[in-house]
Amino acid sequence: MGTTDLPAIEAERQRIKDAHLRPERPASTARGVHHVALLSSDVERTVRFYQGVLGFPLTEMIENRDYKGSTHFFFDLGNGNLLAFFDFPGLDLGPYAEVLGGLHHLAISVDPGTWRRLRERLDAAGVEYMEESGTSIYFRDPDGARVELLADPLGEMYGNKVL
Repeated sequence: MGTTDLPAIEAERQRIKDAHLRPERPASTARGVHHVALLSSDVERTVRFYQGVLGFPLTEMIENRDYKGSTHFFFDLGNGNLLAFFDFPGLDLGPYAEVLGGLHHLAISVDPGTWRRLRERLDAAGVEYMEESGTSIYFRDPDGARVELLADPLGEMYGNKVL
């Protein structure tokens, strides 16, 4: 593997930023994230983790319209945002894999007090995690998807305004 030309990468980042980041940003055409959908190999285990450990209330369970017998279920992430899951019984999809072009991680904002309580709940549940900068916790859900709990407010990241 060759060396990475960091100055060239920074120059390209700045070029793109100069070309596309507008000081007067127009309103988005979107209303928000309706839901992000992940896969679950075990519906009850997923519910126990996301509702029981993380405290995200289960809001509904329906049959997936695209695959008979599959359950489509939803958790409340606050602010009208949902985290959804599908199971696909009989398809043997295999384990989660992080791949280029796929999901790297899902970052969920929580207030700092909740962040500390959830870190304690992860400890109590025996969930391994990596803490970063005193505001982020990265861990894997029961199926291996990477999740981040971020104590920064929505629209901020590590003290930077991103929205």
